[in-house]
Formats: sequence, C-alpha cells, structure tokens
Amino acid sequence: MLDIVRLRVLAAIAAHGSVTKAAKQLNYSQPAVSHHLARLEAETGARLVQRVGRGIRLTPEGEHLARRAAEIIARVDTAAAELSEMVGLRTGRVRVAGFQSALATLIPHAAITLRHEYPGIELHLADAHPNVACDLLRAGEVDAAVIFRYDDTTPDDIHTVHLFDDPMCLLSLEPGQTLEDHRDSDWIAGCPNCRREFLEACQRAGFTPRITYTSDDVIVEQALVAAGMAVTTIPALTLRSHRAPLIQATPLPDFRRRIYLATYGEPPIPPATSAFIAALHRAVEQIHC
Repeated sequence: MLDIVRLRVLAAIAAHGSVTKAAKQLNYSQPAVSHHLARLEAETGARLVQRVGRGIRLTPEGEHLARRAAEIIARVDTAAAELSEMVGLRTGRVRVAGFQSALATLIPHAAITLRHEYPGIELHLADAHPNVACDLLRAGEVDAAVIFRYDDTTPDDIHTVHLFDDPMCLLSLEPGQTLEDHRDSDWIAGCPNCRREFLEACQRAGFTPRITYTSDDVIVEQALVAAGMAVTTIPALTLRSHRAPLIQATPLPDFRRRIYLATYGEPPIPPATSAFIAALHRAVEQIHC
C-alpha cells in the first residue's frame, strides 16, 4: 500500500522541481525527503526520479504517480477538513475556480455571505478559463467552479447547474444599435482562439467584421470604443466590473453565454462546498434583482 506521506513528498518534488524546495515546503529536512523518496521507489518498484546535472527530474513513471498523488492528497485533505467540521474542530474550506468577470462580480457577493454566516470557512479562489476549471475539478484541486458555455452543451462527467444567461452587448457610442448597423465599422475582437462565437454572430447578421484591433482586456476594449476607434461585443456581466464613460451597451438577441455552477463527483456535496453554493445562489439573486 502506498504511504500518503511519501506521496506528499513526491507531489512536492513535482510541484517545486527540487528536493531542497520540497523539503522547505513540507518543513522536512533534505535527508528526510530523500529517504521518503527512496522508500517510495522501493515500494513501487519503479524509478521515479533521475539526476540531471545538479538537479533531478521525474521519470515518466514519476510524473504519472505525482499527478495521481496530487489528486489523492487533495481529496484526503478535503475529507479531513470535512470531518473536522462535522466534529466541531474547525469549519473547513472550499476551493473555487471561476472566470474573471465571475470573480469580479458574483463570487465576491457570495464570499461576503459566506464570511458572515460561516466565518471559519476558508475560501480559496483560482482564476481559470472554464476548460481549465473543469480540469481542476477532475484533478480534485478545486471543489466547485463557475463556468460558461456559448451553447447548451456541458462536459458529460461534470455536474452542472444553470445559474443564468449572460447576454452579450454591443458596445458603441450610440444607443440602440445592432450588429448590422456596424457592418462597415472597425471592430475589436479577442484573440483568434476566443472569437469564434463573435464571428458566428456577425455571420448570422449577414457580414464579416473588419477586425482592426485584437484585445482580451476589457479596459482596453472599452477605452478604444470610448475613443470612437472601433466597436465590440462584451458580456453584460463584465460591464458590472468595469464600464467606461460615454460607451453605450445594447444587449444582442440570440447572442449570449450560459453561466453554470460546476462540481465533480458523486453526492453528498461536502458541507463547506454546500455553504458556498447556497451563498452563490443568493449572489445570483442579488445580481439579477
């Protein structure tokens, strides 16, 4: 049977890239880390690290076991926190991943509620694109995530709850305009990997946009619109975190993203995570009241 302490040592070496740094992070001596690593190799019958100059690197077997070790440790730590809460030792923790505009709007509201009602719960946040957030869920590195999709599909192995639809808005200097009104305008769009839905919306409107500026920074995008240099589209939720003077935002029909709460694994949901989820639903009500 694999020893959890030795798995922690391997995960720390993988995370920090050296025995010295792993020892410091774990508050172990360097010889103790080396001893645990040697015992783990003996237990598994596999060579897990190899010397490279003055340092070390993981073998393919070491990398595989380190990934699994990180998942196991995360779940063991979560179980320990949940059990501690149940017996009244401490209230536990919840780790949440979310995209930027959710972190800037929804999640702070939920955090305030959580802190007021459960001051002992530790809330850990990670800024992550939805695809990355789902990977973090699968790896056991977060307990919940707020993600978005532009269509109605979600990963089969991830449990999702629809929170609300976030309309996309046309940003320009004139109110009440449509995409068609700007078929000849200069446009701002995100990076080539992030503009598919925008291009499809323009194609449905009967034109191909002339993209003259590329930016994923909402402050830059709004500044360019406010200066009259171009127009763009932006989610309504993002406008709650930052809105430049002068710009006009017009919601676009049939162009929206769907916001979901995502979790992974079978019920029951851990108590601290359940408390966060309840606070998040109240935050959604506040945002949309």
